[in-house]
Amino acid sequence: MQKKQGLTLIELLVVISILLIIIGITVQSFRYFQGREELSDSTEKIINILRLAQSKTLASEGASQYGVYFDTSTDPHQYTLFKTLSPLFNYASRDVNSDEVHQIPKSVEIYEIILVGGQEVVFSRLTGETANSGKVSLRLKSDNSKTRTVGVQSSGKITLGEEVLPDDIGRAKDSRHIHFGYSRIIDTLNETITLTFTYGSPTVTQTQNIPISSNIVAGQIYWEGEVDVNGQNQKIKIHTHRLNNPDTLFSVHRDRRFNDKALRISISGDPSVNLIEYPADGLTTDSTSLFVNNIQWQ
Repeated sequence: MQKKQGLTLIELLVVISILLIIIGITVQSFRYFQGREELSDSTEKIINILRLAQSKTLASEGASQYGVYFDTSTDPHQYTLFKTLSPLFNYASRDVNSDEVHQIPKSVEIYEIILVGGQEVVFSRLTGETANSGKVSLRLKSDNSKTRTVGVQSSGKITLGEEVLPDDIGRAKDSRHIHFGYSRIIDTLNETITLTFTYGSPTVTQTQNIPISSNIVAGQIYWEGEVDVNGQNQKIKIHTHRLNNPDTLFSVHRDRRFNDKALRISISGDPSVNLIEYPADGLTTDSTSLFVNNIQWQ
């Protein structure tokens, strides 16, 4: 007679344990790959929303500027496409009825926000540029080594990852484009910007006054022109990316291909004299204003 053989209880338990281990590994792998997919997808969506805010601003939708605010106080974290309101043009004074709130998946978090001015990016109506350059970084909660970064440049360019800037060594710095902050509130109705050119020996001085009230475009200071100084046109552009909001961000273009005279730029309400000054060759800049900060070559 032949004995019929079957699985013992111990063998059955071993088989079940192996199956549970395989299922566990499969589920864990699925969640891991799902998390990576959600991280990549969340990053792309943020880039798209930033570009949408920029596009709405350039199109002057609702005659306003648009921005994106990043909020890490909620669970899950979220970001909001918002419409600004005059005169501050920021998230705090936005049109709340126009908010578009986007939540990121619970598996992902915003772990770092490094933006000029705080936690928002607002774009300029004239140029699509922003005074809120910097970066926003996301990561998987289950694996902090898995990260993605969205870069925002002052030019308005939005990138996946922090774009490496070219090496500054050996570059001809000709002051053709600089930004600088200005902390004093400007009286736009009564103050004047003055360009002071100097040349020759003995020194000759020539000035050009620019009333701010006559050069406000879309809530920002904007002046561009040529000044004939001793037979040579000096081409200058002065504008702001942020005006009294709560401070001011100035942008000055002085291309030394067309400028050969020393220049000082001052504002009438500032007792400390010069916002910014250039020698004739334009190779250096300086400021004597107590309110000027963070001078940056663009």
